[in-house]
Amino acid sequence: MAHETLAPWAELVPEVGPMTVDELLALPPDNWMYELVKGRLVRMPAGGGEASHIAARLVTALGQFVEPGDLGAVTGADGAYNLTQLGDTQETALAPDAAFVRAGRIPPRTSPEYQGAWRLAPDLVAEVVSPNQYRTEMTAKAKRYLAAGVRLVWVMWPRYQQVDVWCPSAPGAEQPVVTPRIGEALAGLDVLPGFVYPLTRLFA
Repeated sequence: MAHETLAPWAELVPEVGPMTVDELLALPPDNWMYELVKGRLVRMPAGGGEASHIAARLVTALGQFVEPGDLGAVTGADGAYNLTQLGDTQETALAPDAAFVRAGRIPPRTSPEYQGAWRLAPDLVAEVVSPNQYRTEMTAKAKRYLAAGVRLVWVMWPRYQQVDVWCPSAPGAEQPVVTPRIGEALAGLDVLPGFVYPLTRLFA
């Protein structure tokens, strides 16, 4: 099926034609989480308490690291990013569970873009995998982020208590560059130098 290659981590919304990012943001709230991939609306079930708790822990930790030095902005799961690339005929917007954008790249607070989906690739994104998502699917999503210009992708696996770390240093690679497990820690690498977060705390 087309959606299996377009957005294998999600379900294609049937009988919905091409949409724009503005139309995505205008959708009425319901029990689904929506993203836009090349103009096609895709959806995922809302996350459960475990995934939400993990994402909240990470957003809090990132915020505590970033804010004292005004290093940039941290956003949560309700923040969509317009990842449409130059030359694309249809728009793409993804909403990571957590993201970091370094200072100097954030749209001005007085701009219309600040209120909507920021048209940029975050420096860092994190996705908490739900029970109905698998490695092949989340590999495709990590690669889409990297192709859009994201510098560091964390794919978090509560069921395994480990995190797949993806970087653009290995373009086309089929595997993450490293997969830290319980007893080890997440590191911000060159995106957030000095940021370290133990997985025992993340998955506590």
